[in-house]
Amino acid sequence: MEYIIIIISAIFVNNIVLSQFLGVCPFLGVSNKLSTATGMSGAVCFVITLATLVTYLLNQYLLVPFGLEFLQTIAFILVIAALVQMVEIVLKKISPSLYQALGIFLPLITTNCAVLGVAITVVTKEFTFGAESHMLNLGQAIVYAIATSIGYGLAMVLFAGLREHLALNEVPKSFKGLPIALITVSILALAFLGFSGIV
Repeated sequence: MEYIIIIISAIFVNNIVLSQFLGVCPFLGVSNKLSTATGMSGAVCFVITLATLVTYLLNQYLLVPFGLEFLQTIAFILVIAALVQMVEIVLKKISPSLYQALGIFLPLITTNCAVLGVAITVVTKEFTFGAESHMLNLGQAIVYAIATSIGYGLAMVLFAGLREHLALNEVPKSFKGLPIALITVSILALAFLGFSGIV
């Protein structure tokens, strides 16, 4: 039951981009086409999950035992940067078309605050279930990371679909481009707000 609550909460209730406003830059930049948004969602999902696993283990077995918690942010940024470089190399070999489509936004995953935000949240978040409150264990941390990245991808794919649909419709000249995109994402955030009473 704990894992179901974590999953529903991370995907719908506390969506990382629509509720916590982390990772907005790539969210707005890559969501012009559905195919690009799907590819970026997959890359972000992989990086968030892997970065959370590595940073959790790094924190638990290196930083905390030696009293180096003050180095958390710097260590996590270095881990994320290395993982993004690995994803970039793999994408370049496996799917050159997706690599070209993502363009500058692939290296931007390094500075995507959603990735760092999830990594830091996992090592600092207390999970309350019933009357008990405890830190996330490794299994809960991985489930939270996967669910958060699925929520990020879901929001990005929905938003990309809406933007593709808007491109085919008549929009007043003053709203074309970024203004209508911001209005659309705010309405999408309101839709996700409806899930707040579930958990």
